[in-house]
This record gives sequence, C-alpha cells and structure tokens, in this order.
Amino acid sequence: MRLATGNQLQGRVARSAGDDQSDPSRNKCTTNENHNRALSENNSSQSPEHLQIVARATNDAVRDWDVKSGSLFWPQGLESLLGYCRSSAAEQIGFWQEQVHPEDRARAAASIGDALAGTSERWSGEYRFRRADGSYLQLLERALIVRDGQGQAVRFVGSLMDVTARKQLHDQLCRSQKMEAFGQLAGGVAHDFNNFLTTILGYCDLVLAETGRKSAIASHVAEIRSAAGRASVLTGQLLAFSRRQALEPRVVEVNSLIANLEGSLLRLIGENIRVVCHLHDEKQRAHIKVDTGQLTQLILNLALNARDAMQNGGQLTLETSIVDVSKETEPACASEEFTPGQYVLISVADTGSGMSHEVKAHLFEPFFTTKEEGRGSGLGLATSYGIVRQSGGHIRVESESGKGTAVHVYLPKVPPPPAPSYKKPSAKKLPRGTETILVLEDDISVRHISVRVLRNLGYQVIEAANGDDAQRLISESAGRKVHLLLTDMVMPQMSGRRFADWLRSASPHIKVVFVSGYLEESLHPGDRRDPGMFFLPKPFDSEQLAAKVREALDKL
Repeated sequence: MRLATGNQLQGRVARSAGDDQSDPSRNKCTTNENHNRALSENNSSQSPEHLQIVARATNDAVRDWDVKSGSLFWPQGLESLLGYCRSSAAEQIGFWQEQVHPEDRARAAASIGDALAGTSERWSGEYRFRRADGSYLQLLERALIVRDGQGQAVRFVGSLMDVTARKQLHDQLCRSQKMEAFGQLAGGVAHDFNNFLTTILGYCDLVLAETGRKSAIASHVAEIRSAAGRASVLTGQLLAFSRRQALEPRVVEVNSLIANLEGSLLRLIGENIRVVCHLHDEKQRAHIKVDTGQLTQLILNLALNARDAMQNGGQLTLETSIVDVSKETEPACASEEFTPGQYVLISVADTGSGMSHEVKAHLFEPFFTTKEEGRGSGLGLATSYGIVRQSGGHIRVESESGKGTAVHVYLPKVPPPPAPSYKKPSAKKLPRGTETILVLEDDISVRHISVRVLRNLGYQVIEAANGDDAQRLISESAGRKVHLLLTDMVMPQMSGRRFADWLRSASPHIKVVFVSGYLEESLHPGDRRDPGMFFLPKPFDSEQLAAKVREALDKL
C-alpha cells in the first residue's frame, strides 16, 4: 500500500472541501471531525494524565492487571476509594483476591476466568471488597480485556465503582416488597381463619350452655374451646405482622408494664442470666397507647431471642426512657422517617453473641432465622415489627458480632388517661333482649352461629348473605322495625359500610355494629366506620357478641 504525501493529502482535502461547498451540513460535520481528531491527537500525547483525570472525576478505582505476570497496577483509587497505601503487596493480583469477600471470591474468580479463556473483550460483575478499615464496599467492576495476536488475554483493565448505597437501597426495596407480599398473604389467611375460629368458639359455647359445664362431654368441649383460643393468638400474630390486626389499644403506664413482666422473664430465661431493669424516673410517668397483650408478647419474644444468644449466661437489660425526636435528633440507622414528638423508648439489650451485618440485613424478614431447625419459626421479629409499626412506633436494632444486641422500641408518648369511674359488676348471665336484629354476613358459618346465639338470647333475627339480599328483605318487611344491624365490613358486591349508610338514610334510628378481622387501615377509606360506631373484632365468642349488641342497643 502506498502512503499519500503531504501535498497529495492537502489537494484531496481541498477538492473535498470544494465539492462540499453546496452542502453546509457536510461542511459542519467535516469541521467537527477535524476538530475532534485534533483533540484526540492532542490528548493522545497526554493519555496517562488524561486517564487519571477521568478516573478522578468518576471517583472510581482503576486496576491494570498483567494477566501473564500477575502484576497489578493501580492508576487510581487505591488510596482514595479503598483506603490502602501503595506497597509491593498491592502490586500483585493476590492482593485483590485476598480482599474480595470470601463468599464472593470463588464466583468472581470463576466468572473472570471464563471471560479470559473465551473471546470476549468485556467483563462486568459485582462483588464485595474489603477496605483498609475492615469494612466492605459493594463494587461494580467493568473491565476491558486486551488480547494479543493469537487471541490470548494479556491485560485486564477494570474500573471499580462503589455501588454500596445503591445495593443497600435495592436490598431494602426487595425486603419491603417481600414483607408486603407476605403481609397480604398472612392477612388474607388469618382473616379467613378467624371466621372458622368464630364458628368454633360460638358452637363450643352453645354446647357448654346446653350440656352443663360438669359433664365429661363438657370437659372435652372446653379443651376444644381452649385450643381455638390459642389459635386466635397465632392469627393475631399474623395480622399484626401484616398490620391488619384489629388491636384493642389502651393507655398504659410503661414502667408498670415492665415491672409486671420481670417475674415472667426470670422464669423464662433461666438461672444463668441476670435480669436488670433501668426504668426512668417514677415522677415522669410515661404513658403509651398499645394493645398490652401484643406488647407483652413482643418483649417476651425479644427476651427469648436474647436468652438464645447467651448460651453461656450473661445479662439481660430492660430500660425505659423518654426521648424527644426531631428532624435533627432522629435516631441514626432509622429506616423510616420519624414523626417529630415525644416517644417512650423501651430497650432490650443482651451480652450475647451479637449479629453480623449480613444477619441484620435480613432481621425482620418472615421465616428468616439463625436458630437450629425446629427451634424457631422466623416469625418472631417479623411479628414484632408489625406490632410496633401498627402501634405508630418504630423499631431498630444495634448489634455487632461478639458484642451483644440491643433492640430499641420507640412508641409515641400520650397523655395519661382520666381516673377510672366505678362500674357495677356485670351479671354472670349473658345480657338478653327482644329487639329485631339484621345479621349481614357472607361467611355462612359465622352467620349461622351469630343468628343462633342471638335467637337464644331472645332477639328477633333477620339474616342475609349479601347487601342485595338484605335490601330485598328490608323492602319485603317494610312494616317491621329493625333496631340493629350487625354487619361484616368486608363483603363482595356491597361493603358493610355502604349498606349501613343506605339503611340509615331511610331509618336514622338504627344502631350498627361492624364486624371484621381486619384493621380498618386496610379497608378502602369509604368503607371504614366513623368514630363512635361500634366494632366487634373477629374471632369473637357468645359473651363478646351479646355484650357488644346490648351496648349498642342501650346507647341513647
């Protein structure tokens, strides 16, 4: 091939320029090409400095690996990103291999080996890399593979980008999505199961009432009823995790609650663990609004986890305090935004084995457990998370391998309740009546047991499976006065709230009792009850049903 001389090149450029005078766009493109070529030629003489500037602009590390000799050169980022000083140790590929996380090392090495053995000119992958201070960065490396004339890899030049924050956000999103999906599943299953428990409890009460409580059959039925009661606690935990549980919150003083638990904790955790309570000043009595049963279960679960982490004994510390939280004083490591205000802080700390960063990352995931098979379900902390969030609070965990664990529960501080008024003890027999009650329930078992209990108590009962049937029955019995509507809130076609609004528009005097196994937050805003409306959570027994119906009917 003959190379053109300088004069020949100039002539060709001139002729090309002359030919392109009629096309301004081609002139512009030619000018840009010449300008870019000039910049490229200028930068080529300063390529090392140019590459360093580009690398510094991206804050990435760059490693240049001589594949045949194993030498490693770090043009950028060894100190600024990874924290290492330049040394002979860092100039060998073994240095890079040693700093890759043990769980990622084999995978990354195999992937790079496959790329080098093939024909690809590019490689990319993610792995964790240990900094000089011992912490790990999540790195995304994108590399160019330089090959010789025979296609053998001779150099591997990679740009290492810190994607730790992005990885953490992605993992947090995945955990949130998994918890939300499980919450929806748990809420639906628990709601349906509560219908079964309501039926079991109701018919057990009917059998006990008809056979007497001293017969052999009665003792068997009582055991069935007790088992149903324990099952309702489990469904309550599922609903608490899904944040759809119909809690019964009340205002309590936190120090009294913890003091009452101290004896239970001593019996649960064993003699080789010391229990210490540091409660805030009694003069500053702190009140919270919670379901006491659920909060008690939460603290007991945390204590049991602490016991399991202290196989050789140790100390369990329960502490309460009052904290003011603002945007400036929001606790570090908080995964969700705090509403500014005063919180009551309950801390449960142990001197056990602690947790690694990887374990903490999955702590609140359902079914995640570090215990041996058969010793844990993996629902304890997931349920605790649901209970705390449903009560308007926050939960966070501080832990380090070998240094114990501290779980901090933040619950909004509320004003103390008014002094209790005297209430006349209720009679042992269930309250009765003769009013007419419309029972609207789509679950046939719950509807039948509710109707049967109410009729046994003397009430006149109309039953309907859905809103359309109920409207038809009301129209057919226009001369019959209905005193109370007992309706499920969640039903197909027409919700209980919509039917109640339709019924009360024609008969404002009718009292309404809503029934549901869901927390109202999970319902459509238009289907929720207004403040002051009566509510009966599932599962319920005959006594609870009778008391709630009578309470609604007697209200002026």
